[in-house]
Amino acid sequence: MLRALVVYAALLVALRVFGKREVGQFTLFDLVFVLLVANALQPAMTGPDYSLTGGLVLIVALIGANFLVGRLDRVPMFRRILESSPSVLIKNGKIVPAALKRENLTEDEVMMAIREHGVDEVKDVELGVLEPDGTISIVPTETKLRHSRRKVRFLKRA
Repeated sequence: MLRALVVYAALLVALRVFGKREVGQFTLFDLVFVLLVANALQPAMTGPDYSLTGGLVLIVALIGANFLVGRLDRVPMFRRILESSPSVLIKNGKIVPAALKRENLTEDEVMMAIREHGVDEVKDVELGVLEPDGTISIVPTETKLRHSRRKVRFLKRA
């Protein structure tokens, strides 16, 4: 139990020092990091006594690697590799079927996003875009422009 608490405290301190993102702001490499940490630290909590040191070394190594990838993500060439580009799902009031198929989305999911933005029908949408973070942005036509009740989930920090 003590080893688990030591690993927990070390990971909590390291995450606090190196990252200030909320869960909704996780990037792809943050998710990979969390999965790797979960798998790598299990032996440090349940294995033999010497595995605690190995677990702490793993925390430092993985957090350092995640920090480095986070910094490299600011380089445009590297960012293109890690982040997908936006995909136009609706253009001039018409759904783009090829985009839905490519992004593995259904018309029902797109219609739900339209309604969440306060628009009733596809014909009232000027542009619908699947953003790199997985959200769907809707730009209504000027005739249907109104404020949506949708809250901004997060702001991406530079």
